[in-house]
Amino acid sequence: MATVGYGIYSYQSNTQLETEKTQLSASLSSTTASLALALKEKTDLVNTLQAAANKNKDFADQLTQATETVDKLQWMNMLDPQLLQKYSKVYFLSENYVPRELSPIDSKYLYTPDRSLDIEDRVLPFLQKMFQAASDDNVAIKIDSAYRSFGTQATLKSNYIVKYGSGANSFSAEQGYSEHQLGTALDFTTPTIGGSLTGFEKTAAYAWLNDNAYKYGFILSYPPNNAYYIFEPWHWRFIGIELATKLHDENKHFYDLDQREISTYLGNMYETATSSVSQ
Repeated sequence: MATVGYGIYSYQSNTQLETEKTQLSASLSSTTASLALALKEKTDLVNTLQAAANKNKDFADQLTQATETVDKLQWMNMLDPQLLQKYSKVYFLSENYVPRELSPIDSKYLYTPDRSLDIEDRVLPFLQKMFQAASDDNVAIKIDSAYRSFGTQATLKSNYIVKYGSGANSFSAEQGYSEHQLGTALDFTTPTIGGSLTGFEKTAAYAWLNDNAYKYGFILSYPPNNAYYIFEPWHWRFIGIELATKLHDENKHFYDLDQREISTYLGNMYETATSSVSQ
């Protein structure tokens, strides 16, 4: 009887264990499924958040690009399109044209210190850097002439005609056709020739400018055999480092280029990143 009772107890115990095992297995499966679902929901949420973040980044990038474009357009609108025009017997500046802002040139750069000479405001830092570099190389360069108004150019040309007759047309522009009216052109001289313009091409100052002026955005306007005026080794014009470097590297001159190509450099005219001017 005891044996039978034990058998019944053992059977019931095994049955209960199987039931509990089945229930535990089912509970474990349910928990595993819940965890898998939670993990999937988490993954989906992470992916959704990442997608939203990517969209926000794309939007931020587009906004930044749009802002930069607007800033560039505003900057271009502020630039004077006349600054890179060809003026030697090509384009005309009216008697009302005056650079937007002129700054006085420090007297230490002038051959005649007690004179007052002006230059377009944004060109001045480039000029100062160039003069400092020349000084570091023990080369003395001085300024004989800078900005000239329409009226000043007219008076100058009249005086030249009185003195030289029609021959003045070979070296002096009519009013409205002078690069000096832009405020970005300069006539250089040096003490070694007594402040004269004649003979400047034989000086160390001219040689130095030929080798280095482009690094600061300046170019020789009227090289030998140009179609406009006699060779003027003293006359240099600021056109920006990018365009000046292009001309130097390709052994070309400003008036060799088409005006449409020249005008594409206007937006970068005052950029300094490629030059020692920024150092």
